[in-house]
Amino acid sequence: MRDALVAAAFRLFLERGYEQTTVDDIVALAGVGRRSFFRYFPSKEDVVFPDHERCLADMTAFLAASDEGVEPVRRVCDAARLVLLMYAENPSFSVQRYRLTKKVPGLRAYELSVVWRYERALAAYLRGRFAGRSDGSLRADVIASAVVAAHNNALRSWLRSDGQGDATAAVDHALAYVQSAFGTTPAPKADEHPEDVVVVVSRRGAPLWRVVQEIETTLGRN
Repeated sequence: MRDALVAAAFRLFLERGYEQTTVDDIVALAGVGRRSFFRYFPSKEDVVFPDHERCLADMTAFLAASDEGVEPVRRVCDAARLVLLMYAENPSFSVQRYRLTKKVPGLRAYELSVVWRYERALAAYLRGRFAGRSDGSLRADVIASAVVAAHNNALRSWLRSDGQGDATAAVDHALAYVQSAFGTTPAPKADEHPEDVVVVVSRRGAPLWRVVQEIETTLGRN
């Protein structure tokens, strides 16, 4: 029933236009009543984005199941890939939705609200992981925004190409920028490079977080 309503809605959107299509039109074509429509979708806008609630729930569960040993930036990048998988499941539908959303200001605003919810889910997870840092909230918000921006840049490039090419490779490439900028290098094993010594020169009175940051930066270059 849910899929039938989505199919009917998009058929009418393409034939008549989004604004000219009513919920009554959609249920008439699908052969159901208005009550059935609103059982699945709170509004006409929601039928354009039928899979985002499920994807947001999957992302939240994925982050909640994270082990404390998992590098947090890598984890939120992996969480963003769940959104890509949702789009890649049905490329033709995703391209149709992208074209429709570009034409209808109300849908663009709705899409922005959906993207904001993804970003808030990522930021909430990162705040928990960075709770011991004085800049934890700031760092969480900046990284969450960067992940969403990188993911959406690659995703929209793929959608503009009508779903051609390897979307996964494009998103991986974009998220690698975030990982390299904000991620941490895993610590070496106890028996790995035992002779390595890192020397960091810092000014007297520098705060501890700055010293740690300089050490992390140095290790990341080696």
